[in-house]
Amino acid sequence: MSAHLGERLHDTRKRRGLTQRELSELSGVSLSLIQKLEQGERNNTRLETARQLAHALNIPTTRLITEHTETPADPDTANHWAPIHAALTATPDPTATPPEAPTYDGVRDALQADTPLFATDRFDTLTTALPPLLRDTETLTHTDPRARPLRARLLELTGWLMTQTRQFDAAELALERALDDATDHIQAAATINTQCWLLLRRGKLAQARELAVHWADEAEPRISRATPSELSTWGWLLLRLSAAAIRDNRPGEAEDALRLAHAAAVALGRECTPEGDFLRTFGPVTVALKRTENAMVAAQSHKVLTLASRIPAHSLKPTSNNRNRHLLDVANAPTQLRQYAEALDTFQKIRAGSPPWLPNQQYARDVLGRLLSRRRRLTSEMRELADLVQLPL
Repeated sequence: MSAHLGERLHDTRKRRGLTQRELSELSGVSLSLIQKLEQGERNNTRLETARQLAHALNIPTTRLITEHTETPADPDTANHWAPIHAALTATPDPTATPPEAPTYDGVRDALQADTPLFATDRFDTLTTALPPLLRDTETLTHTDPRARPLRARLLELTGWLMTQTRQFDAAELALERALDDATDHIQAAATINTQCWLLLRRGKLAQARELAVHWADEAEPRISRATPSELSTWGWLLLRLSAAAIRDNRPGEAEDALRLAHAAAVALGRECTPEGDFLRTFGPVTVALKRTENAMVAAQSHKVLTLASRIPAHSLKPTSNNRNRHLLDVANAPTQLRQYAEALDTFQKIRAGSPPWLPNQQYARDVLGRLLSRRRRLTSEMRELADLVQLPL
């Protein structure tokens, strides 16, 4: 986050004719934090806090910040993924003869077999299975041109996984190479969709918004004759645009993008997974989940619970990007409304559905931290959840 945040906050507040206390009351941000930011005692804050201040000042969030970086993964997590970092950056020796040269059929079948591991958060298995597959795919691409789409797909999945686990530099490298390898516009746009998500997780709102706008314009189909792949690709880019816009305190633009995404979902008529690619699953439920997420970003807790109640529970598939992220919003809303038992129940649902997913989510730590800070006594269940998300007590 820019070191000039305090200066921008001070200047904008003065132009609005607000005192620090009035800004605190309007934004819900503590007076002491506003004072520390303006006095330069702190030069950063959470993106959520910056959005609250921007909303109270009626300006885009990016007017206050130039860049916000999501908290990186801890060293133990980075070490856990070190073999994949090494495989991504390794330079194959074209003159070397491996003991058993990879084949197109072998790499294709291995990629097909490993893809469900990404969708089901099998992180421990992927740390073992992914590095040799990355190396074999890279080697094969130098000898068999048919392998290029395979490498593009594998690098896209790797970029998605590295984004999920907050290995941001590795994610950026993988996605840049995946985009370079893309052999058609749909594959390229799908990779861009993941790049937008990476930018959002890093707090680079302006870049995410600009990238999503450009590619959504490029990918816009004629709905009456569009294929499921085209509708899904366009719809996801619009959802990324909406996510960037709502975080940048542009609610009108966020709603316009959601409306267009809803039109694409209605044209599909149901949740659809084009070409069996779980990253492209899109439809009315996906749009409803993202509409709920936008309401949570805007701190509309009652609206979150109302929207969530309209989404059939059986339609929530246990994938990291959709079901679990949505359930964190559903946990956050009752936390803000002091409905702590309901929030804890929702955390247990996430834990039961995908325990490896939770420790990689800063959002989970933030929500659970707020919840536990308001409890006088911590139960064993609460302590277990805190341990799982690596929240110090």
